[in-house]
Order: sequence, then structure tokens, then C-alpha cells
Amino acid sequence: MDTLFEALEELFERRFHLPVEQVDALQGELGGSGRKIVRLRSGQATAIGVLYHVREENVAFLTFSRHFRRHGLPVPEIYAENLGRGAYLEEDLGDTTLFEFLSANRRGETIGAQAAEAYRQVVDLLPRFQIEAGRDLDYTVCYPRAVFDAQSIAWDLNYFKYYFLKLAGIPFHEQSLEDDFERLTRFLLSADHDYFLYRDFQSRNILLHEGKPFFVDYQGGRKGALQYDIASLLYDAKADLPPRLRYELLDRYIDRLGDFITIERPVFLNHYYAYVYVRIMQALGAYGFRGFYERKTHFLQSVPYALKNVCWLLENVELPIALPTLGEAFRSMVASERLRNLSVAAPPKAPILPAEPSVLTVRIFSFSYRRGIPKDETGHGGGFVFDARAIPNPGREERFKALTGTDAPVREHLDQQQGVQEFLRSAASLVEASVDTYQRRGFTSLTVAFGCTGGQHRSVYFAEQLAKRLRGRKGVEVVVRHLELERGDQ
Repeated sequence: MDTLFEALEELFERRFHLPVEQVDALQGELGGSGRKIVRLRSGQATAIGVLYHVREENVAFLTFSRHFRRHGLPVPEIYAENLGRGAYLEEDLGDTTLFEFLSANRRGETIGAQAAEAYRQVVDLLPRFQIEAGRDLDYTVCYPRAVFDAQSIAWDLNYFKYYFLKLAGIPFHEQSLEDDFERLTRFLLSADHDYFLYRDFQSRNILLHEGKPFFVDYQGGRKGALQYDIASLLYDAKADLPPRLRYELLDRYIDRLGDFITIERPVFLNHYYAYVYVRIMQALGAYGFRGFYERKTHFLQSVPYALKNVCWLLENVELPIALPTLGEAFRSMVASERLRNLSVAAPPKAPILPAEPSVLTVRIFSFSYRRGIPKDETGHGGGFVFDARAIPNPGREERFKALTGTDAPVREHLDQQQGVQEFLRSAASLVEASVDTYQRRGFTSLTVAFGCTGGQHRSVYFAEQLAKRLRGRKGVEVVVRHLELERGDQ
């Protein structure tokens, strides 16, 4: 057997007391998670094996799986695990996803009775995950965040901005879009968000086994609002559910919520479509990253379906808050002939290589939002702007007020704060991916800015940490400026 799967084979033999006879890959380039998923067989014995290097995510999935099964929810049984080697074995529930079942039971806009009934069963079970099982769930194992909070939303919105809007060539005013993002975030978080949020509740993460739905891929779950998951299911891009069925399923879901909590329909619906939008933006960011950036063009085939959903929302829904710049970006997306024609994705073009080696200058700024986002001095426009205000502010503590993010006590304090390293990893991942591409294409300038309230602690810390990661890379020159600290030196 391939030694790559040795850990899984050992788990299989321990569980079934049989040697593995066959290993079949189940997820390859079509997957976006980085997991290696295989089916292991020996005679009539079969199991699904997963290899993944992120221990925290594995712990979350295993903990949630056992918790849900204790509540009688249909999730796979965990047979065995070896967290040290990133391996676990789970029940084999077959290969038929809800998406595949839907595709086989539809004719255009007409959804077959069996597929519609499968969706009804799924909708009936969702409140049990969110409310019944969510009440006593151990949220300390959630990864990367325990709550779908302002930081989580910021990551999703920036993913959409940098990997979809920018790579798709959709024009927007940076500061005005950030203002819309801030208003949208405040509005989203004004909804009650004390429930289990599955996070990726969509048709490919639901399996139909012996005529009943079973649920997988909830390792990104955390506390959040009820509206997010039902929005994920009903506006799942390629599932392309017709509006009439969406309305029916939404009404059914709200009715089922009433079995567990007192629910006021107008209050629920007031926030619902904002969550629809944020889920669509999260998905478009993923399509852009996998498709435009990584050139896995099959991901781009979902873009026209997502645009169809955006078009319907623009025509039929008025949000309770004003988002003028974001709305204009949506209208530009819907009007883009290039994006509408992505349903048959073109093969990726070969990367454009520079004729001669060039130096990429990465300019990293820290700044205060009180004075606004720094202007691009190179004339290229674009770049990254990261909002660090969701991170706890050291400046609120007397011992740090006279210090800055360059001082060791502040660095050590921030190193220990929840969310800091995940924020840094996420920001650095985005920037480093662009650095690689910019170097291949011969670009010479990239701007990155970190902002916080005063421009003294958090933004300075993150600017310095990113600079440390980039220094020493061949062909990269790093220039760091702390704009608020410079003003203090004058």
C-alpha cells in the first residue's frame, strides 16, 4: 500500500481486524479544503479515511461529530483517530450528495418531487443542529473562531474584495466600500447570534444514505446567527433553486424554529437577506481565489449562478441599510459579460514571465483610521488594507499607553491574545500569495496597510510581523512606514 495512507490503514485494521485491500481517492483537485479523502475496503468492510494537517480543525470535526451523535443527529460515526498523524476514520455513507440527487431529479426550473422532499427533510433537521445540539456544544474547540463575529465577517468580506472584485476587474472606491462593509457588519451582528452556525451548510456537504440525509463538513462551525445557514442552503450557487421552492423552504424552516424557540418572523426576515448577501460574497471570494488566482477554472463555473442570485436580490430585495458602493459593485458584476460567460470556463493562460528579473517592493504601512486609509504613492492603486480594530486594543491598558507595537511588552501581550495569530496568518497568506504571483509576472510594487484606532499598537505590530515574514525573500524589498508614529516624531 502507498505509505501516504499508512496511518489510515493502521486505523482500519484496528477497527475491523482486517488488512486493507483497496484504497480509492474520493477528493482530488475538485476539492478546495486541502484534505485527502479516501475510501478503504476489505471484503464487505468499508470506511472513509481523512488525512489533514490542521490539528485544530480535526479536533473540531471529531468533537462535533460525537456531540451530534449523542443528540441523535445523522452524522457519520467516528471509528478511530490518530491526531498526531492527522488521520481519522469515519462511517462510509456512500457517494450521493444532495446536489447530485437534485441534479438527477430536475428539468430546468422544475424540481422533482423526490428532490424537493429531500430538501424538506434537510430543512427540518437544521434547527436541531443550531438550537438543540448547539445549547451544550463545547465551543472552545471551534477553529479558527468561536463566534462568527466582526473578525470573521471581515475575513469573508476581504476575501470577496481581494480575490473576486479585484481579480474580476470590478471597479470600486476603496474607502467607500470599507464604509459599506463596516455598516453591513454592524447590521449583521445586531441579529441574535447565540446559536450553532454550521458555516458551510450547502448541498455538497449533505449525503443521502438509505433515503435519509446525513451531514458532513461542519468543522468550521461556531456560534452565530440562525439566518446564515439557511441562506447558505437556499442560495447555494450551482444548486440554482427556483424562487418558489426557496420561499417554501424558508417558511418551513421558520416554522420548525418555532418548535424550539419563540421566533418573530418579521424580526428574522429583517436580517435574513443581509446574511444571504454575505454568504454569496464569501462563496464568490472562494471561487475567485480557486479560479482566478489558482487557475482551477472549474470553480469559475459557479460564478454565473451566483450572479443570477445577486441579480434576483437586486430586483426583489431592499435591505434595511444603505450600501451604495457595494450595490454598485453588485450591479457591475451582473452587467459583466465576461463574468456571465464563465459557465464554460476557459483553460488557464500561461503565466506572464518577466523578460528580466525585477525587484518587487512591498510597502507596508500602519495607520490610524481617524486619519483615513493612506493614499497609494506609487500610482498603481489597489493593494491590501487590513482592519485590525477587532483585535483587543493594548492602548486601553495603562501599562501600554506610552508604548507602541514595536516594543517587546506590547508584542508579547498581543502574541497571547485570542485571534491575533489567526489574523496574522490570514493576512500573510493573502499577501504572500500575491507576492508570488507579482514576482512571476514581473510586477514591481505592492502596497499593504494595517489600520487600527490610534495607529500605535495593533497596526504597528501587524505591519512589523508581516515585514519580518517577507524580509529575506529573494527579489523582494520591504519598506515599512508607521504613519502615526512618524507624526509623533515630527
